[in-house]
Amino acid sequence: QVRLVESGGGLVQAGGSLRLSCAASALTFSTYAMGYAMGWFRQAPGKEREFVAAITWNSSRSIYVDSVKGRFTISRDNAKNMLYLQMNSLKPEDTAVYYCAAGIFGSSRSSYDDWGQGIQVTVSS
Repeated sequence: QVRLVESGGGLVQAGGSLRLSCAASALTFSTYAMGYAMGWFRQAPGKEREFVAAITWNSSRSIYVDSVKGRFTISRDNAKNMLYLQMNSLKPEDTAVYYCAAGIFGSSRSSYDDWGQGIQVTVSS
């Protein structure tokens, strides 16, 4: 199990940028030894949680939902136990609570076992 804590959210105007961070800490040695993937999901009010981006344990591959391709960049720094999501050219439809997650590389919610508590991102028009 991994403890995940998001930061960096807030209010920004359309066209602006935000950088989300997620600090990860292993709760067991077995979890620390596992090469887990990490991802970002988001959930708008009244909507299901949707996939945003994911990255492999060694940053060899990244995937994105089509709506954020070219605007968002996922990255990680394993030495610092940090996951990042650089969000540029933000749109009002990006408004949501953003969650970081750890698990198996993929775009499905079921691939991830551990989740942060979420952080609000609001984009005004």
